[in-house]
Amino acid sequence: MTQRCHNYDVINVGTLKYFCFEQKNIYTMKNKEKEVTTRKTIFQHALSLAKTPIIVALFVTPIRFFLELSGLPESVIFIIGLLWLSLVFAIYWGIKLYNEKHPYLLLLLSLIIFSPISRFPVSILWWIDTKWEIGTHYGFYFNNFAQAILNQVVYGSLIQIIPGFLLGSITLAIMRNKKTVAMKTNTIENE
Repeated sequence: MTQRCHNYDVINVGTLKYFCFEQKNIYTMKNKEKEVTTRKTIFQHALSLAKTPIIVALFVTPIRFFLELSGLPESVIFIIGLLWLSLVFAIYWGIKLYNEKHPYLLLLLSLIIFSPISRFPVSILWWIDTKWEIGTHYGFYFNNFAQAILNQVVYGSLIQIIPGFLLGSITLAIMRNKKTVAMKTNTIENE
C-alpha cells in the first residue's frame, strides 16, 4: 500500500508512520521557533526605536524643570513636555514604519517602552521639589514618592500612549494610503 506524507511516497505504512509523525513534529517545532524569533525581533526593533526618544526625554524633563525655576511663564514652558514629545515621535514612527510588516504593533510597543521610562525623571523631580520645597508644578498632586511613581509611570504613561498611538495610527494609515495611491497611479501610467 502506498500513501503520501509530506511529498514522500510511504510504502511500508507500519514502519514509516513514525517518520511522518516526526516530520510533522519537526515542522511544528520550527514554526514555533520562528514565531518566538519573530516576537523577539519585533520587541528588539521596538526597543531600538524607543532608545533615542528615551534619551531625549531624559534631557527634556530637567530642561523644563530648570526653565520653570528660572521664572519663565508656564505658557512658554508648556510646549516643552513629554506628551508633546511622544506625539512628535508617534508621527515620526508612523512615517518610518508604514512599510514594516507589523507597523501598528511596533508603534504600540515603542510607545509602551518609551512612556514609562520617560516618566521616571518626573517622579525624581517631584521628590526634589517636595524635599527642598522649591515650588514648581512638579511638587503638586502627590503625598509620597510611591504615589508619585505610580501615578507618573502608570497614569502619565497612559496619557502618552493613548494619544500617541491614535496619532501614530492615523499617520500610518495616511502613509499606507499614499503608498497605495502611488502604486495605482504607476500601474495606470504603465498601461
